[in-house]
Amino acid sequence: MTPLPRRALLGSLLAAPLAAPALASNWRPDRPVELVVGFAPGGGTDVVARLFARHLETRLGQPITVTNRPGASSEVALSYVARSRPDGHVLGLTNMPSFVTVPVERRAQYNLDSFAFLGNIMTDPTGLMVRADSPIQDVPDLIRRALAAPDDITVSTSGIGTDDHLMMALISSLTGARFTIVHYNGAPVQRTALLSNLVQVNCVSIGEAMPDPRGTRFMAHGGAERSRFAPETPTFKSLGLDFEMYSERGLVVPAATPSRITERLRDAMQEAATDPATARAFEAQFIEPTVEPGPVWEARMRATQSRYTELWRRTPWINT
Repeated sequence: MTPLPRRALLGSLLAAPLAAPALASNWRPDRPVELVVGFAPGGGTDVVARLFARHLETRLGQPITVTNRPGASSEVALSYVARSRPDGHVLGLTNMPSFVTVPVERRAQYNLDSFAFLGNIMTDPTGLMVRADSPIQDVPDLIRRALAAPDDITVSTSGIGTDDHLMMALISSLTGARFTIVHYNGAPVQRTALLSNLVQVNCVSIGEAMPDPRGTRFMAHGGAERSRFAPETPTFKSLGLDFEMYSERGLVVPAATPSRITERLRDAMQEAATDPATARAFEAQFIEPTVEPGPVWEARMRATQSRYTELWRRTPWINT
């Protein structure tokens, strides 16, 4: 299975100047703005939303309220955003890859045409965590155990079609190992399940694993190289598993939002995302800030969805 190309693209985007609209819009929201999150409070997506909201609201001149609408791998939240009044007062925080995979897996209540794309703001490599006292020593040991006892090892994810779910599908495809996958609605519930011995392994991102590592071991992650936030943790590639996997978060609004509003929101998002204070806030939570302008991000999301559509035709992951 061919991994989805990402690193070179991200590097080129970071090196290039951000695109600016020809005419700056002077639109501003006239009441508080709602930022909708598709996962439970306290998880990685929620943390990013609350951090970024503080920096974005100063650019918009109105407070931003984060609303959690967990369920169905963000479909509940994103369908709410898609149906909202297109006046710039409801934003959605997307989580890749479920943002593009949910409409591939089923007849979802949204598709990519449901939104105007403001931009991507961060990436976070996805990895595997066990309890500190787990007999599973490392990823090779995990695979050996799973091969010896198929479906015996329980692994948690944050939902069907999410980055962690697809990561486990890739590991199974590359190694032949089979696991019992248990889907939850976010990292806090996953952590509780792990520490309570309800599951043996958690799929979590670096930004979810590192802030509170007590009682756990982070075994490996899907970045292209070792992370400055987890320098002792190997990548899957270094262990012979040739893939990368990340969680990404970006901002969208309903597709019918007028261009003058979309342009102003894109400007505000890019100003907030490129502010050194925002970068420091993200880094304090072990998250890499990654700025990608709306039109460029949209083109990549559509191309990525096409790849996942083809992958789905060959190897559906819904029962993995």
